[in-house]
Amino acid sequence: MVKVLMEVKGVGLLKRLRLLVVKRWVVKNVAKSKDPRLARAGVSGYNKPKRTPSHKTKSHVVVAKEGNQIKTIRFGQQGVKTAGKPKAGESAKQKARRKSFKARHGKNIAKGKMSAAYWANKEKW
Repeated sequence: MVKVLMEVKGVGLLKRLRLLVVKRWVVKNVAKSKDPRLARAGVSGYNKPKRTPSHKTKSHVVVAKEGNQIKTIRFGQQGVKTAGKPKAGESAKQKARRKSFKARHGKNIAKGKMSAAYWANKEKW
């Protein structure tokens, strides 16, 4: 604490203490506040996709975070039956659909969490 107080030069001891208190308050309260993008998208946290049945065109939304970069991504065509997770008695047609999707979007899936194709592959295919 003494070291922090001495870092601020040219300011009296009382002012240094006030600065320290304000700094601690800001760090404590700003860190706890939720990102407004999470509330707007209606998701519980970063990288947690959610279905959006009332959205006009897209079936899912996610607030993706990679490092310091944060991005709201809407993905998936609304109303389309996708292959979903592989099932034991899956038809050849569904297997072919899954394979085609992964081949068609392979480059974009490889871009990682900041691409819609990555999330569509993870959630829908």
